[in-house]
Amino acid sequence: MKLALPLKFAALATAALSTTLWMSPAKASLFGQQEVDQGSFAAVATPFGSNQFNLMIIEQLPGRNQCWAESGSSPIVINPLWTTFDFSGHCGRFSDSNGYSVRINNEDYGLDYLLRVVQRSGELLLVATPRTGARPGLQELVLARTNGLNPGGYSRLVLTPGWRFTKRTYQDRTLGHVYFTYEGTPVGGTPTPPTTPPTTPPTTPPSTPATFRDITGDIYRTQIEEAVRVGFIAGFPEDNTFRPLASLTREQVVSMVFEALRTIPGVSATEPTNLASAPFPDVAASRWSAGKIQWARNTGIVTGYPDGQFRPAQAVTRAELMAIMQKAAQYSRTQRGMSAQLGQKQTPFNFTDTSGHWGNAVIREMSGYCGVASPLNERGTSFSPNAASLRNYAATATLRMLNCAKADQ
Repeated sequence: MKLALPLKFAALATAALSTTLWMSPAKASLFGQQEVDQGSFAAVATPFGSNQFNLMIIEQLPGRNQCWAESGSSPIVINPLWTTFDFSGHCGRFSDSNGYSVRINNEDYGLDYLLRVVQRSGELLLVATPRTGARPGLQELVLARTNGLNPGGYSRLVLTPGWRFTKRTYQDRTLGHVYFTYEGTPVGGTPTPPTTPPTTPPTTPPSTPATFRDITGDIYRTQIEEAVRVGFIAGFPEDNTFRPLASLTREQVVSMVFEALRTIPGVSATEPTNLASAPFPDVAASRWSAGKIQWARNTGIVTGYPDGQFRPAQAVTRAELMAIMQKAAQYSRTQRGMSAQLGQKQTPFNFTDTSGHWGNAVIREMSGYCGVASPLNERGTSFSPNAASLRNYAATATLRMLNCAKADQ
């Protein structure tokens, strides 16, 4: 999953991506698309709260347990069989904005469109609504519809003509990200993307609206927006927020690091799809994060506590975050045939509150490694190692680690 609680850090590009809201076709072309068997995917409107619905995409993996059953026609009612067994290795499940996005004419529109399930005229519609700060000229698009209502139940969202599922690729590697794909000009008036970038790419002055409505004044706004573009963290599509001051859990950070490392050429990050046992006593094999936690444990990127527990839902501290960042950077080096030793790219920062702390050496090393470790809120001399790591800093620290690791030779 990606970092939209739970993190889908699903799901992606390179560190060279622009930090502005504009993305040229050359940069968009960093991602490709892989055609898929349309019958193996279903867009599902899943109920929550009082008469509200979220989008979930389910993928049926070949030769495995059936993930869903269907009945009726207006709407097509979905029986969510994936809730009745451990679906790991049987079903792919994409449930937030880092697991799916819009792609039109071979260009990624994930930063421009917010996907929502809305009720209109006696049916549910999957609509793509232009985000604040999106490129000009975009209109709302209807990607799928249920053709009726199934109050409180699961319904299939039938793609409107011209739309299809594809999967995102990067350097010939198929990623765990699903596109709603269209070629041409979809109904709704979305213009065909330009084939050449403007002569002078626009910049993002302070007055430009932020990608998310709650990061306008955040000190890490630029890094947050780039991290979302890279794809290891996502916002919350239901209200177009990032929630920068929310804390991260230990399982979410593992998922974020997993998705970040997958973008480094030559680095293998493969999630086990069929766990024979729980990676830790308190992490069930059926938990959404279990495969990634197992991978992180196998690679030595994470360990449990002395009592053998992993405590997946516990907030990760800033010191723990640095320990994970260090191990991730070392893993990226050894995967590419280099020594695990992290070179110091800058003078380490002398924090005034880490002496005697178990993470002192790690924090110091990561401050010299492209400034991954930095003072609390980028001010003063305190690192606050025992404070919870917030989403804004976690995204920034991971982005710094990722960029530094990619530059390692």
